[in-house]
Amino acid sequence: MLVLTRKKGESIVILDAKGDAIEIYVTKIDYDQVKIGIKAPMDFKVFRRELYDEMANQ
Repeated sequence: MLVLTRKKGESIVILDAKGDAIEIYVTKIDYDQVKIGIKAPMDFKVFRRELYDEMANQ
């Protein structure tokens, strides 16, 4: 696992083998919560982990 430190307004970029990019922004930090924004191509599916796990167990 890669662990990165980011501040509000900063982002990380993840590239796949085709060169498509997902950018994850830190939009707000409030005590024990971090609000993020995700910019990705339309063919990428993005899920919260608990929803993904629920779908996988059906």
